Amino acid sequence: MAKLALGSAREATQSDCVRALIAEFICTFLFVFAGVGAAMTANKMSADPLLGLFAVAVAHALVVAVMISAGLHTSGGHLNPAVTIGLFFGGHITLFRSILYWIDQLLASSLACILLKYLTGGLETPAHTLASGVGPLQGVIWEILLTFSLLYTVYATLVDPKKGALDGLGPTLTGTHHVPLPRDEAF
Repeated sequence: MAKLALGSAREATQSDCVRALIAEFICTFLFVFAGVGAAMTANKMSADPLLGLFAVAVAHALVVAVMISAGLHTSGGHLNPAVTIGLFFGGHITLFRSILYWIDQLLASSLACILLKYLTGGLETPAHTLASGVGPLQGVIWEILLTFSLLYTVYATLVDPKKGALDGLGPTLTGTHHVPLPRDEAF
């Protein structure tokens, strides 16, 4: 059983935490900016929704791999509150630092969407909705399965000390969890 640590407010003033928060903010901002920007572009550029969906999936996979690689040695390259909470419950990050990361990730992603809306002259950023025929319970089950897939991949490729040398492959494998599945209106 992992030992959970609460941490303290003192962490926020430590230089390694400040560097980690800056790296996490930048990487999360760039991930959301590129990913949502790709989705906005695909909506405008492609007459074939499947081609646009494929382009968005590839863009997401590549940018998440690059941003995880960029932040891996400074912040851990979480980019996602689900990863942060999973690492907290695994005993790899304190609760206090997790909360700082969540705030950081939410601010970075919100700023990325606000900036995209401004730069595109007011275009709405895409929002995920359930596809026709997919009920709320099915949507929740999809999210549980995909979040598990993400966390399992993070642990198997980036966290597990017995994983062996993956070099740059861990972030790439983590990025590929973004395989498009017909679960929301984008698909």
